[in-house]
Amino acid sequence: MKLLEDRIRKDGIVREGNVLKVDSFLNHKCDVALYDEMGAEWARLFAGKQVDKILTIESSGIGIACTASRHFGNVPVVFARKTESKNLDGDQYRTQIKSYTKGRVYEVIVAKRFLERGEHVIVIDDFLAMGCALNGLLEICDEAGVIVEGIGIAIEKGFQPGGEHLRKRGYQVESLAILNGMDAKTGEITFA
Repeated sequence: MKLLEDRIRKDGIVREGNVLKVDSFLNHKCDVALYDEMGAEWARLFAGKQVDKILTIESSGIGIACTASRHFGNVPVVFARKTESKNLDGDQYRTQIKSYTKGRVYEVIVAKRFLERGEHVIVIDDFLAMGCALNGLLEICDEAGVIVEGIGIAIEKGFQPGGEHLRKRGYQVESLAILNGMDAKTGEITFA
């Protein structure tokens, strides 16, 4: 998606350790018009798929998923929580994921009543690098008995193995921008 690639070139900041900072438009300050264009593109890429819900993980995936929902008939968005809450009640799906950027393990939680066996879901998230967060969400989907119709990613680090592993497992992964490489010294970003 050229629009997203251009925005990454303009406002993305490359940091040491293969970190791409896009907080000025994607995952801290939100460019809702860009989110809307991304949602429209995912709807085009997943055209013909049955979508009953969109599943994401807090927090950066929520805004993107909610905006994308408009292009999938305003289906509900369910997000996996990374923290325990007094408001979480009833049976829950739980799994552990390791955050690449934060370098720590989170337990993620989805209330069982929000994913019903046989439903068709699209999983949407902001980044795909090693695939840890997505693998955790896919474990929850498997346990819930929902059908994953596809995975929509804003930015994939194509030089890390997450996307390749998911595609080898048979998932339709649609990343709107795939990075081939980043150089923290020059700030250069190359795309697939």
